[in-house]
Amino acid sequence: MAQRMIPCTHTGSLPRPDNLVKLMFAVADEIPVDSSALDDAIAKAIDEIVQKQIDAGVTVINDGEMSKPSYATYVQDRLSGFCGESVQNYFFDDLQDFPRSAEMVAGNPGRRKRKAPSCTEAITVVNGQAAIDDMTALVAAAKARGHEQIFSSAASPGVISLFFGNDFYDSHEEYVFAIAEAMRHEYEAIANAGAVVQLDCPDLAMGRHSAYATQDLAEFQKTISVNIEALNHAVRNIPEEQLRMHLCWGNYPGPHHHDVPIKDIIDIVWTAKPQTVLVEGANSRHAHEWAVLKELGVPSHKKLCPGLIEPQSNYIEHPDLVAQRLTQWAQVIDPERLMAGVDCGFSVHVGSTSIDPDVAFAKLASLAQGCEIASKKLFA
Repeated sequence: MAQRMIPCTHTGSLPRPDNLVKLMFAVADEIPVDSSALDDAIAKAIDEIVQKQIDAGVTVINDGEMSKPSYATYVQDRLSGFCGESVQNYFFDDLQDFPRSAEMVAGNPGRRKRKAPSCTEAITVVNGQAAIDDMTALVAAAKARGHEQIFSSAASPGVISLFFGNDFYDSHEEYVFAIAEAMRHEYEAIANAGAVVQLDCPDLAMGRHSAYATQDLAEFQKTISVNIEALNHAVRNIPEEQLRMHLCWGNYPGPHHHDVPIKDIIDIVWTAKPQTVLVEGANSRHAHEWAVLKELGVPSHKKLCPGLIEPQSNYIEHPDLVAQRLTQWAQVIDPERLMAGVDCGFSVHVGSTSIDPDVAFAKLASLAQGCEIASKKLFA
């Protein structure tokens, strides 16, 4: 009888090849680029990134977000309405206490190229083919290698409203529901391709110390409740077992000492439709919260995918450490409902320089090895 295994995955973005980064930087700088050369570079990158994930032993793989300049701001190329002034510097409350850290975060090349114009018109889908093309390429690359378990990440309505200011709709609720209806096409395109849909939801945690920092806790909880209502509206036609969501406090090398505790938001998070919730569990600000969730409990219809490796550090976590962390999480939830993940993406913006690309895949290999070690113990 085959050994049962705890599956492993990651959060979405993976390091892009240098040639693709150069082409996408040129696009960001409005330098003319041969569209066929860009398409070819993306196709080749997807093919290579799928192989690298399989080689590392990752169970549920994706396209590494190769076609996207950033995990959230890519939507301006697929939806209409974002024609206003672009935000240059986002506010992070924790960075106000440490100006040198703020300079380091702002200096990352990937962040400097990011653009997020405000919403000034009604939001509609203008490039619905892009999501379909993404899935066609991913399915083909995975199928060619006999790998069936795939996912694709997509910006949630809440995180889009977080990055793109609203200068058109009468209220936040009207705005986020308009986004939700427009993004429904992308979510359903992913699901129709047979992949798991991952909703990226930094608004539910990072929003507390960024865009919603002036709100008190009760106001913030009300805001994210509306965001989750919009998310549920957008995925109403997709089965809950085909959905997962990423809870994120922000993938940047800041102090994070103003992060909202998971205990203050988790009851609201559980109301979201996705069956699997990805949480941060490896970094030094949230590694302790497995004990919090152990005390509070996890609803019986939910699954957890805690981060067991950290995407900002070039340290390669030892497989035994990964196994230890998995064993801790097995005290929170039955191992049958457990998946191993990464705290966040390795390259959330094109050209991010937080980590050596080769180290990223070594970390994923260590993640897979740790799952094997833990599974032998947990399923003995």
